[in-house]
Amino acid sequence: MSDTDTDTDTGAGSHDPTSLRTPIVAVLGHVDHGKTSLLDKIRGSAVIEGEAGAITQHIGATAVPLDVVSSIAGDLVNPDDFDLPGLLFIDTPGHHSFTTLRSRGGALADIAILVVDVNDGFQPQTLEALDILKRSQTPFIVAANKIDTVPGWNPNEDSPINATYEAQSDRVSSRLDESLYEIIGNLSDEDFSADLYWRVQNFQRNVGVVPVSAMTGEGVPDLLAVMMGLSQRYMKEEMEIDVQGPGVGTVLEVKEEKGFGTTIDIVLYDGTIKADDKIVVGGMNQPIVTDVRALLQPRPLAEIRTESRFEKVDEISAASGIKVAAPELADAMAGAPVRVVRNRELDEVVDEVEAELADIAVDTEEQGVVVKADTLGSLEAMADALGEAEVPIVRAEVGDVAPRDVSVASTAEEPKQRAILGFNVETLADAEQRAETEDVTVFTDEVIYQLIEEYEEYVDELERAQQDTILDNIVRPARFRILPDHTFRQNDPAVVGVEVNSGTIQNNANVVKFEGNEPDRVGQVKGIQEQGEDVDEARAGNRVSVAIDGPTVGRQIEEDDELWIEIPEKHAKILEQELASEIPGDELEALNMYLDKQRSRDPFWGK
Repeated sequence: MSDTDTDTDTGAGSHDPTSLRTPIVAVLGHVDHGKTSLLDKIRGSAVIEGEAGAITQHIGATAVPLDVVSSIAGDLVNPDDFDLPGLLFIDTPGHHSFTTLRSRGGALADIAILVVDVNDGFQPQTLEALDILKRSQTPFIVAANKIDTVPGWNPNEDSPINATYEAQSDRVSSRLDESLYEIIGNLSDEDFSADLYWRVQNFQRNVGVVPVSAMTGEGVPDLLAVMMGLSQRYMKEEMEIDVQGPGVGTVLEVKEEKGFGTTIDIVLYDGTIKADDKIVVGGMNQPIVTDVRALLQPRPLAEIRTESRFEKVDEISAASGIKVAAPELADAMAGAPVRVVRNRELDEVVDEVEAELADIAVDTEEQGVVVKADTLGSLEAMADALGEAEVPIVRAEVGDVAPRDVSVASTAEEPKQRAILGFNVETLADAEQRAETEDVTVFTDEVIYQLIEEYEEYVDELERAQQDTILDNIVRPARFRILPDHTFRQNDPAVVGVEVNSGTIQNNANVVKFEGNEPDRVGQVKGIQEQGEDVDEARAGNRVSVAIDGPTVGRQIEEDDELWIEIPEKHAKILEQELASEIPGDELEALNMYLDKQRSRDPFWGK
């Protein structure tokens, strides 16, 4: 074997089609914890270190080559120890759900950085990001950001963490330690074993925590070194790609671009894509087959003044971010697969895309809520979470909330299902107006579990209101006794003083007296007075005077008699089966005694 052949595995030698691609890195975390500034810092340092030409700005991604990583990381990264070409950071932070973008069978990102503010600790989106990382089994490290805001911190721009940590006072370092151990504790609560990165022996079993500052650059060398080391050690095999093979990628975003119509921003993770390729893209209804018109990359920073923001390229290899202009892309979906056809059978490629889409298809029911999300991956995450919450879905689609979603939601039979849950999407103005007129409730949020909590609270309220309405229209049980020496009027109507033993006496209810187990209706409540004031009802424990239309005291009723409010059989059934938990205990007691009397006569009464 000649010397010239030994290095072909690092580059794309024409006689050796396999090559190692750049690992794809996702950056995620809670909204103000510094994801964007951390990316900006890495990008900025890379531009300074590598002169403007070394770092390439991709669409939706930044490529940081190995030599630039090495010059930022200093002694921490010796380029001779690595044969991976560098790192590709996905940087569409507006797209915080891009963590749920998929590649074949998993997450699009090979590795992730979870950014946590050391002062603020775990927040809702931190937990959500962890949940997504857990589901997609993406390896990750934690960037404990904003160490420069620890009171009394003495900054050392761009230095590795150990050097700057040593330079801090004892008071400052113990404050920082406290925050770091809290983050390690939070990770442990979520079932991740974690430690400060220099103490981690095996990164497959433990999560490394790297203290950093996106402002001063402290700890950024460590972050890059850990990312490179992890990728080289554990992912090298997964990074082997067929450089010349037909490209495979995922849609990051679907965008209108002046002069090009609808375009798709994609991340290519295998093979190449050329300016004249035929491609198959996952669409709303079926795969879209179309021809590439142009491959567009951002112009280098130096040429930013020129007319067009993009320049055309003939060909690009994985891993990279590129904008594809092609006809018929209006129905393309964020998170959908993209495949180059090249020398394969078109049907075969369409089948592959269909199979990948079917993998993500959400099971829908005859009745349920409408779900909208910004990407296929987040749609899938929403469906999983709603499944766990036992909320059925009638329709699930990628895209903003549109009038036709309102039409679907408005046909639901149950009021609680006249709802649309939108994750990380907008509600179009005409859909909003329509939802108001059609009595459909739209929920939107950027955190999945908060969205579901809002919906569940709404359902609870609806159900409470329904129970209240039913209770308002139902005869309530009561058992009461006529007090001796409390006959104020004998008849037309009889007015007597009573004590309510259990339950609630309400106006206009019928009154019965049991002879053995036979109920005998004696009259109707026509007025209740408490201390001379008219009241609508009397509760257990109260003594009130009651006007009963119908009987005469001394004939149909006597002092010391036990009387009952008559409960219609249908009402008794609803009370026992649906409202038992909604009524007071004493009222339930009155109901059960009443049912016992009725059922000793007819065992199926009220069932």
